Amino acid sequence: MLSPGTSLTNQNAAAVLRDGLARVAQGDVAVDCTGLAQVDSSAVAVLLAWHRAAVARGQALTLRGVPTQLAQLAGLYGVDGLLGLAAAAAPAANPPEHHHRH
Repeated sequence: MLSPGTSLTNQNAAAVLRDGLARVAQGDVAVDCTGLAQVDSSAVAVLLAWHRAAVARGQALTLRGVPTQLAQLAGLYGVDGLLGLAAAAAPAANPPEHHHRH
């Protein structure tokens, strides 16, 4: 099982991406995110790249233990469904009403 470690931010995203792509190329498409304590938008980009690589192999990337912050970021970028996180981000599915000034 592929594990991105405890942190997946812009500081280590390139290395994590490269290592993960090598694992996906070998058929390892299960990702354990339970250890992730620090994430930023780079984590979403890495997961999307792994997803594309898995799909190119005719496989599906599966994620487990996704932290709430990562699920919310994926939802913010509109890719939570693509990554199979729509259910995990459900609390963010009903954003508060926005009041606009005109």
